[in-house]
This record gives sequence, C-alpha cells and structure tokens, in this order.
Amino acid sequence: MLTKELRRFLLRGTDPSVRYFTLRDLLDRPESDPAVRRARSEIGREGWAARILGGQQKGGFWERFNGDGDELYGPKYIATNWRLIVLSDLGMTRRDPRVRKAAELLLKTWDQPRGGVFGGKYSEVCVTGNCVRMMTRFGYREDERVQRAIDWLVKVQKKDGGWHCFPSRTGTLDGWEPMAAFAAVPPQERSAGVRRAIERGAEFYLGRRLLRDPDGVRYRPWERLHYPNHYYYDLLVGLDFLTAVGYGSDPRMRRALDLLGSKRRRDGAWALEGIHPDLEPDSPYRPKTPVYPMMLEYPGQPSRWATMLALRVQRRAGRL
Repeated sequence: MLTKELRRFLLRGTDPSVRYFTLRDLLDRPESDPAVRRARSEIGREGWAARILGGQQKGGFWERFNGDGDELYGPKYIATNWRLIVLSDLGMTRRDPRVRKAAELLLKTWDQPRGGVFGGKYSEVCVTGNCVRMMTRFGYREDERVQRAIDWLVKVQKKDGGWHCFPSRTGTLDGWEPMAAFAAVPPQERSAGVRRAIERGAEFYLGRRLLRDPDGVRYRPWERLHYPNHYYYDLLVGLDFLTAVGYGSDPRMRRALDLLGSKRRRDGAWALEGIHPDLEPDSPYRPKTPVYPMMLEYPGQPSRWATMLALRVQRRAGRL
C-alpha cells in the first residue's frame, strides 16, 4: 500500500513535518536515523511551521482583537491558541525559543481567573483538552498547571464515558479533545485515572462506531476529512486517537476504517474534503464572532498531511 510513488509524494520536496512522521511512523526509522534527525531539525525552519512562526509578534503572540494584551483565543482560527495547536501537531517543541515564548505566555495568561483553562472555575472541556494536548507535545506535561488540567479532564468525564463542551448530562463525539490529550501522554506516564478515562472514553466512541451520537442522526461533516480541526470532530480525528491508545484491532472500528479506505484516491493518496468551520445548516455550533479559516493545503487536492495520518491509522489498525 505504500508504493514507490506514494513514498516519493510524502518524502520528496514536501513539508519536513510530513517527512518526519512518515519516516518515523510509517517506515519505522529511529529518532537517531540521519534522515529523521534532518527532517526534525528542518521543522520550524521551512515549510508550514516556519510560515506560521513567521507571523509571530515580538511578545510571542499572533493576531489579536483590538490589541487586547490577554487575547490569545480570538480571532478564530488565526490567534495564538490555534497557531500553537497546529505547531504542536507539526512536531514543534519548546526546544525552539519561539514556541517556548508563546507556550509560556499562554500558560501564564490562561492560568489566571479570567482565563481559567487549567482546571479552574471557568475551565471548558474543548479548550482545556486542546491545551493539554499541545502542552504535552511541547514538553510541558510535568508542569503543575498541565497536571491539574489533566486531573480536571478526568473529573468532568460524563457517566456515559464521553465529554461535552457545553452543559449536558451526556457526552458527544464532538467532545473529543480529552481523548486526544490523553493519547499524547506516553503510556508509561498515564495515571490510573487517565487509563480508566481512556477505557471509558474508548467505549463511548466504539459503541457509536465513531460516527453516530445516541440519537442516530447522521452528521455529514463528521464523515469528511479536514485539517486543521481546531475543536471540530471528524472520522480521521477519532481513528487517530483510538488507534494511538491501542484500539485499532477492535471490531467496532471496522465501519469507520472502511469509510476511510473508501476515500482513498486512485493515486493512493487522500484529499482534504473541507475547511473549518464546516457546518450543517442545523448545527448548534455557530461561531458568534467572525472567523478566519486556517489552511495548510487546498481541499480536493492530494493532501500529504491527510495521507500520512490515514496511512498511520491503517498501520496501527493492521491494515498496512
């Protein structure tokens, strides 16, 4: 399934983040391999991460509303919070001083009562889950604020095993950020509470075959592939975190894996199918402020990022 043409597509003349994850996760090259080390060293110096970092301001932040010194969330989806999520996906860490400056600005600002992200009075599941995931990848997992946020995500898990970003007695597939955050924590470093939360969360998603909420209504955007995802759920998001925490061989994954496989192009690649916000007319998640879509690749064209993720999911599930 990883043909010569597909290897060339992912490895030659492409973004160093795609090259790095392809070598490491699809071709089993160790971190000490010269090609892996070279690709990793180029992340942030060229390609997508470099372009994002090129827009960073001296204070460590990106776009803001009206110059508000504490505004790191808006405007969507080009402010500091959203930029950092993508940088963490692309393999950046706090070893880069630009990332360190922005991450520590966010940690400091959002640990205040006004922000309340890290397990505080005003914490919110989607924002906190995204922060835990990115901070863990950046290298801040042992930070007391991140630990507190992890404990809070365990605490607010619903009785049905899911999470919800709005007041609700039940979970929703859209509340995926805690599962992705826990998947970013190395298995040997997961507490008993985190391990139990992963088990319960996996049952929540597997019981719904990754595609349907309890009412059984089909929500088309969940079946389309996107990147960046911000806080929106889709098929590839669910497959990625469930295979990362060891559920790739569960038979309840079959339907979602088959759907992903059906989206593969004749050239072996996958394409992005939408850019967020990608919403159905009756969606309750209407942004209340203007949004500015963030895009690394064009929908409808062969996507290196989607192809790498899809192949990694299939490999973890034993289909590659």
